[in-house]
Amino acid sequence: MALVEINNLTKQYTKGGQTITPLEDADLQIQEHEFVSLMGASGSGKSTLLNMVAGIDRPLSGSIVIDGTDITQLSRSQLASWRTRNVGYIFQTHNLIPVLTAYENIELPLLLLPFSTAERRKRVEVALRAINLMDRADHYPRQLSGGQEQRIGIGRAIVTDPRIVVADEPTGDLDADTSTQILNLLQQLNQELGTTLLMVTHDSDAAAIASRQLYLDHGKLIEQTNTTTTVETG
Repeated sequence: MALVEINNLTKQYTKGGQTITPLEDADLQIQEHEFVSLMGASGSGKSTLLNMVAGIDRPLSGSIVIDGTDITQLSRSQLASWRTRNVGYIFQTHNLIPVLTAYENIELPLLLLPFSTAERRKRVEVALRAINLMDRADHYPRQLSGGQEQRIGIGRAIVTDPRIVVADEPTGDLDADTSTQILNLLQQLNQELGTTLLMVTHDSDAAAIASRQLYLDHGKLIEQTNTTTTVETG
């Protein structure tokens, strides 16, 4: 059984009197420890799909089953609790709290879970080592480079050991060299720690580091193959 199973997923919203359908009867499976990238034209619904997998947005119809739980059937409060335990989110602009240190920013998700102080410290230190920033633990965001800030954002996303980590354009605000470093880190987390990743990107080079690449076109998910042909996934 796949870690993530999406079946007949449809999302609609109204804009300017028109009904927009970014996703229509989409099907997708993501295996545990898999690294999947998702591309598509601007406004195609990539981030919408990501946010539904993360439990932030809800579909019009269809199901999203993650590790045996159909999250579309959860209440708002149940979904918030599930998301805290099961999802790590990497933002494009990292969204760090400026008055908190790197250590404290990474620790934030743990404060919502029943961990002791000692367990929180252990988990934060593991995350800091994973992103290679132990020496910046006491630094504030203003004292860090853009790449280091994004690394802290990644550390925050993995600190709870979530079932899946989603990344929304994680290199969108970074220069080429820093982007490469961040992508290499994501690949390392996937290959060495077994982190399951779903990454939205507009960059084909970034998408290519994933073990599987998808393209969202007119509400349909298209799988990119090694021979540049495509196969519709749903």
